[in-house]
Amino acid sequence: MSFIKNIFYNFKKYAFLLEQIVMRDFKVKYKRSVLGILWCLLYPLLMMAVMAIVFSQMFAVRVEGVNYLVYLMTGLVMFNYFNEASHTAMTSIVENFQLMTKVYIPKYIFPLAKCLFVGINFLLTLIPLVIIVLFTGSGDTKCHLNIYYLLLPYIYLCLFMFTLGIGLLLSAISVFLRDIFHIYGIILTIWNYFTPIFYDISMIPASLQPIFKLNPLYMFINASREIILFSKCPSLTSLLMCGGVAALTLLIGSFVFKRKQDKFIYYI
Repeated sequence: MSFIKNIFYNFKKYAFLLEQIVMRDFKVKYKRSVLGILWCLLYPLLMMAVMAIVFSQMFAVRVEGVNYLVYLMTGLVMFNYFNEASHTAMTSIVENFQLMTKVYIPKYIFPLAKCLFVGINFLLTLIPLVIIVLFTGSGDTKCHLNIYYLLLPYIYLCLFMFTLGIGLLLSAISVFLRDIFHIYGIILTIWNYFTPIFYDISMIPASLQPIFKLNPLYMFINASREIILFSKCPSLTSLLMCGGVAALTLLIGSFVFKRKQDKFIYYI
């Protein structure tokens, strides 16, 4: 717990540095790009269009009673955030080791900066999602803005905490085991297909559904879909599960990172 307290204390102390690292990442990512940050809006729309054509037309995937475009987009933007943020956080310590040897910077700043940087991109991708919610669908499949949207920041915060926990864990492991860069890519591919993003969980055999529901990303995505697609408040159990899994993952990731960070210098 002391490590978590130090994170919040140092967050204020090193807020300016954290801001500069995030701004640096923005400049590097969109350097010499004609559209620049507009790609945050265009990329999810283009990806959704491709996925919608592939799964709804070519493979005839249907989710009864809902707007499939919104169904697809709600899952896609959340998984893409986790995918990119956890992957970039994993490489952040190795990539910034030269900087760490020159000046004192709390090492967790780097995976945190990656999660925040991708998080800003994620928030921008919500703009296309809102547009799709407002202007697609008809009749029973039409989605509406509702009071339960106020719970979405909590769900997205849980996603951020879970991702940061995974990022801290992976960034610590990657210093000692570089093979994790390749292994994690395979894990993400498997995780993608085992998360009901393109399909509904009802398509899974009933005997396997409890296993799929243990997937933390399914918990976050399903809670957000209940709000956006069905204008329903997720159950208290669902909300507590989201918060509990996120907090536990962050604690585990922080614990491992704290235990290993002093040995980083001997392995990079």
